[in-house]
Amino acid sequence: MHNIIDKYPSRKSQQEQIIPRVDPVIFGKSDHGDPYALSPQQLQHFEREGFIVLQDLFSPEEVEKLKSECDRLVADETLHENEEFVTEEHSKIVRSIFDLPKFSGVFDKLSRDRRFLTVARQLIGEQVYLHQSRINIKPALDGKSFPWHSDFETWHTEDGLSSPKVVTGWIMLTENTPYNGPLFVIPKSHKKYVSCPGTTPENNHKQSLKNQKLGTPSLYALEEFTKDGEEVIGVYGKPGTVVFHECNIMHGSPDNISPWPRTNCFFVYNSCDNAPVNPPFGAKKLRPKFLCNTDTTPLRPL
Repeated sequence: MHNIIDKYPSRKSQQEQIIPRVDPVIFGKSDHGDPYALSPQQLQHFEREGFIVLQDLFSPEEVEKLKSECDRLVADETLHENEEFVTEEHSKIVRSIFDLPKFSGVFDKLSRDRRFLTVARQLIGEQVYLHQSRINIKPALDGKSFPWHSDFETWHTEDGLSSPKVVTGWIMLTENTPYNGPLFVIPKSHKKYVSCPGTTPENNHKQSLKNQKLGTPSLYALEEFTKDGEEVIGVYGKPGTVVFHECNIMHGSPDNISPWPRTNCFFVYNSCDNAPVNPPFGAKKLRPKFLCNTDTTPLRPL
């Protein structure tokens, strides 16, 4: 057993609570000195809103190579038996592919691209590692929703990350529009933490990756986050757009009922001094390594 204080208790009672965040949002250096670093104004936006959208960060040629690599992974049915390949709850349609460096040198290099790693180090500190990586795929008409949630609630309770010293950087491989199941966020919601009711069953990830039920907020919590005029914001952009979102921001996405696919590639960067502790804070054991990487070797930018 570890002696780390649980600053963000969740899944320890049958009552939902909204508690204040006790950690800063930005942990790294504001003056990073790298051409890919966020400006002071962009850092202020991220600190205030909990996310930032960077249009046209990757060229069409680069995106096409990434999209082709994604299509290769999806088309290779011999890979689908791996636990890293998650299908939709009621079909064999690939929903997510995890641990991308394991299957693809292209995505391994992308995780260490300076356009991602520079900003991640700027936001959470110089020593970061890849806690998780994935591609989320929503085919036209068939891509299913992801419910409202805070990533940190799961990463804290099931992965043993003690602090929200984590950031997700992701790239749009297809255009994200209001119609094809885009990500929705509630700005400023990262400043509070929803302590969720219930207890975590064994191997909860086998269900939650297909249809998450634990760790999701009530209508009351969503109303609290929006009562002062905050709106639900859709995150839209052309292929090659990069987004960074704070690990505790409330977000989700609807079904894709459009005739256009939506595919995004995510890299979750964690500070090396925020390594998983075992047992985690709201489960009996850590999730598998493809979800909760315990190798905290710092990444080096290409």
